[in-house]
Amino acid sequence: MPNTNSSFWVQGEGSRPDLLCGRSATYTVVNSHFLMLVCSTVVLGGFLRTYLRSSEVTVLIILSVSGFVIGQLAHSSFKVYQIVYPLLRTPSFSLYCYFAPIIIFMAALDVDFYILKNVFWQVLLTGLISFVVSFIIIGYVVLKFNRDFWDLQTSLLFSMTLGMTDPIHSVNSLKTIGISKMYTDIIRGESMIICGFTSICFGVFRSNSLHVAVFTELQIILSLCLDILGSIICGYSCARIIQFILTDLFSNILTSVILCISMVYMTFYIGHTVEPLRPGKDLRYQELNYSSCHLPLPKSATSSVVEFLGMSGMVALVTVGLNLDSLSFKPRIELIVTKFLIMFSAVFQQLLYIFFGIVIGCGETKYLNFHTVVFLFILFATVNFVRLVTVVLVSPILMHASYEYNWKWGIVIAWSGIKGVFSLLLAPDIHNLAEKKIESPQLFILYVQVISLLTMGINSYMMTHSARTLGLCSISLPRQMAMQNAIKHIQEIIQNTITLFKTEKMLTNVNWTLVEEKTKIEYNFPSDPYCVSSDNKEEESPTEEVLIEEARLHVAIIQMSSFEKQCNDGILSVEAARILIGASKSYCPTQGKFMSIYDVSTYVRARSWLMKFKNMLTVLEYHKDKAPLFLYVNNKFLLFVHHIVFSEEFEYAGHVITVMYIYPMIIHLWPMARELNVSALLSVNYYYVFLYIFRSALKIIILKRKYFDQYWNTLDFLIVLLGIVDLFCLYFVKLRPDNLVLIQITVILGYFRIIRFIPFIKIIIPLLINVVDVQIKKRLRLMYGITKGYVKSQEDTKLLIKHISSQESIYQKLYEILETNKRDAVKELGLIEHEGRDVVIALKTRQAIRSVIAKALKNLTFLWSRGIIDKHEGIEMNKVLLAKIKALNNFPMAIAPPTPDKYLHNIVWLENKDVLIEFFKERAKLAYFDYGDVICREGEMPQGIYLVISGMAILHSLPPTFGIDSSLRSDRGSKTMFTEYCTSGDVIGELSCLLKREIEYTVICETILQACFISLEDLYEGFDVFWPSLEYKIWLKLALGIAYQYFESSLSDEDLDFQKCVAFNLAYVETLSSYNEMTIDNVTMKFVIIVYGSVIDTKTEVAYLAPCILPKTCEQVQGTSDLSKLLVVQAFEPAKNTDSKVMVNTGLRMTQREYSWKRKNEERGFQLSWNRSQS
Repeated sequence: MPNTNSSFWVQGEGSRPDLLCGRSATYTVVNSHFLMLVCSTVVLGGFLRTYLRSSEVTVLIILSVSGFVIGQLAHSSFKVYQIVYPLLRTPSFSLYCYFAPIIIFMAALDVDFYILKNVFWQVLLTGLISFVVSFIIIGYVVLKFNRDFWDLQTSLLFSMTLGMTDPIHSVNSLKTIGISKMYTDIIRGESMIICGFTSICFGVFRSNSLHVAVFTELQIILSLCLDILGSIICGYSCARIIQFILTDLFSNILTSVILCISMVYMTFYIGHTVEPLRPGKDLRYQELNYSSCHLPLPKSATSSVVEFLGMSGMVALVTVGLNLDSLSFKPRIELIVTKFLIMFSAVFQQLLYIFFGIVIGCGETKYLNFHTVVFLFILFATVNFVRLVTVVLVSPILMHASYEYNWKWGIVIAWSGIKGVFSLLLAPDIHNLAEKKIESPQLFILYVQVISLLTMGINSYMMTHSARTLGLCSISLPRQMAMQNAIKHIQEIIQNTITLFKTEKMLTNVNWTLVEEKTKIEYNFPSDPYCVSSDNKEEESPTEEVLIEEARLHVAIIQMSSFEKQCNDGILSVEAARILIGASKSYCPTQGKFMSIYDVSTYVRARSWLMKFKNMLTVLEYHKDKAPLFLYVNNKFLLFVHHIVFSEEFEYAGHVITVMYIYPMIIHLWPMARELNVSALLSVNYYYVFLYIFRSALKIIILKRKYFDQYWNTLDFLIVLLGIVDLFCLYFVKLRPDNLVLIQITVILGYFRIIRFIPFIKIIIPLLINVVDVQIKKRLRLMYGITKGYVKSQEDTKLLIKHISSQESIYQKLYEILETNKRDAVKELGLIEHEGRDVVIALKTRQAIRSVIAKALKNLTFLWSRGIIDKHEGIEMNKVLLAKIKALNNFPMAIAPPTPDKYLHNIVWLENKDVLIEFFKERAKLAYFDYGDVICREGEMPQGIYLVISGMAILHSLPPTFGIDSSLRSDRGSKTMFTEYCTSGDVIGELSCLLKREIEYTVICETILQACFISLEDLYEGFDVFWPSLEYKIWLKLALGIAYQYFESSLSDEDLDFQKCVAFNLAYVETLSSYNEMTIDNVTMKFVIIVYGSVIDTKTEVAYLAPCILPKTCEQVQGTSDLSKLLVVQAFEPAKNTDSKVMVNTGLRMTQREYSWKRKNEERGFQLSWNRSQS
């Protein structure tokens, strides 16, 4: 083995002394001096970044110049030379392995995989075109204008190195001015493709540096394909491992970060450890590159193994980064991991620029002349010209990818060809891999480093300047309007907070005028001439379509935030959230497209092929034949045969026969073994056919014609016939051995014996059916989770659309679109629940357990933070709760539906009390409805309430009246029909029965429906028996439902659970009849919400119609409807009320006045209006 040289520059002669900076390395060097240099570089870089925050390129220039000065000092000073000696002895490929993994992983992690997937082919073509154009043009310029007489291979390697675009610096300047992430991801994706392809090409040169000439094009193409496919598979597998580590509930943050970074390096080293080698290749350079990594490379078996598994660490890490997103991390850990990656990449970048500055300084300065400067400017112009040509060639492709792309974006992207650390890391390999060595190898690094600094400074400035000049960073008027609405909302919150603080006694001496002045938000939108769009007329008066389009993008962002929050809260599974977010990002580029639940279903095909496959397996499933025993009572022989045929042993014997024939069949298919065992094979064949004939004959004797009713029996009979024909052919071949046709037929029939193993499939079919059932249930559960998460996102979005657009027409259109999409999703929920009730029940149960444990964790955190629970106790209790959450991974996939009587426990106002449940169980009846049946019709008197047990019904109605006369409501002239869906657990007709008024909606069955029916007479009998608490509880349940439906954003901080409201009186219902008054105490009453009827402020005479939250200025109200219901949310837990007029305990608030009104209303049969939305 020749003596290896592991320095930056590989020497061709092994006997030549190793000279660095003109000195011989024949002495011992103290390595601690080099560590001092590293630490000093990090400190210097940190101070420079602190004082030069706005100019990163200035920091890198200072570090590069400092490195060059240190290199010059090392050239002339022995002590400085001792410090830098370990750097000069470090292999260039080792630096590549040390620094590249973290930087490329951080770049890939910042790319949105779903955006990149939508334009993947466009980005791939852009990257390949950019690689080819730079390869050709830069290579030609280097051959033409360089006076150092580089050979063709050196020029091509240099062109590949200089053609790489840095995936971090190429978009950093664009991210600071608010450019669309789609374009930054396109630029970054193209950069990573070029980096990956270049690293693969350099890997091919490294592994075949001595024998490139003997390689064919086919071998190189196969090697590249193995690199790419193997790297993607390796990266995907490592991404799943990293995701498992980062989502583990019991792992702490520090351990997760360490394991994540370790896996990044391990993935990179796995990719580069198995680079393809060829037989007869000299391993000198391979061992050279890995000498510093302590990875020995055996000569014997390694060559054949790694030749089969060719991979690239760069491509593997790009795959890892793209497969990780915000859902791959535990909450709040993504920010920590990102901070670590940014810190490491910044430090690595500083070290690289000063290290390569030292390497340049250690070289001979005689090679640095005027031509070097001129050639640098030629290269800089060439690099930008290559980028311009690339943009011209790929513009048609990018126009097809995005409707927003135009010539302005082309100009900005033309300046994005910024070079960085990846070009710098590969620069030393140009000399190491070149066929012809040059005397000044440091020039490769000089050219690349200077070009990278020039592009970082000039191109970054030109990118931002072009974007501002062309109006690409300007904020459109619709977006300004949305931001103004958000600022207005924040200002209202600030003002409300100040108003609340003014009432506190501890803040009486505060200068509130100064507080209001200092907390006032004044956000001025960019008004400089660069950030004003040129289309002033269009911006001054945007059309409704433009406003809707801007609002659509905001809606998509709100929905994606909702999906992520649901996932973090445990409501939505990671897979469902990832599908929903991916679907949202997939439909975002489609102009005017609001994503519906049907689009999500198209995005993820759920069950169609699984159901067809299961049906096919069900048809093929083997069912044991049965024949009546009484037919054979008088015939002992047939009775004996009957017992044999229908015994388990008979079936097992058939399988044993088939298993026994496996070995003879293998011998028959092996020509050499067949010639040696002809007579044995014939005997075994005779024996097998005889057993099959005997087995089929016994079945035919018992089953007769029914034998052929099953496919498997028909197959057995076919096997018997083919076996008999095979025996006859063998017999005739013995009689006529010279008949070639007969011999050929016999040979073909011999191969047909393989069908004797087909009956084995009937053993596997039940297992396959179980597997398919599990998969169907998984897909059902996934689709139900996706649909439910979509419904929740629509509800969350409806609460925020007021802040998206202040125009009423836009708000109404958005509300209608969201309501329609929500209604369609609820319908899908009902259909899924009807299809797989057991799966849905299991999923709901699991989500309920998860929500309860999450609430317990929240309370534990509160008690821990207040010092009520000791730190050690808190950690132990936290582990117990996390273990329960982790145990939900093994939760059953399906739970059998409860019996109908158990559904009474789902009625919240029965409070799961045995007395109430038994009372109504005796009186409730089961009602069955077919598809299309009408449960109740508009205008009819209510017959009772229906608790839906299974199935789904659709409800049509006009806008709810809330007990208000049609002349007083502004929307009663509207004929718009409202549509809702009722599924399992919903109650129909509560309010209509309470008011004894005709129904104002029609309910029609969408599927077969089963319901528990409680008649009106039984309900009122319950009111009398359990008066007054039962009727009050129904009103409280309806009031809470109305409040949360219309004012969820205001009540988001309130824990108004029905059971808590009943037990602790957190909220209660007050009743006002006509001209009755109620005093509002703003100290004890946090919210007063009119949920039914109308009132008037006695002081200002302002009327308030349900549903409405009374303002804080309202001190006393008077009822104006025959019946008004007000929900009072208390500011604190009140003391027990001992007023003699209160007729109920345990927090129920029904006064004597309310009871008198109730009895009076029942006598005169007064009927009040209905509110379906709470039924």
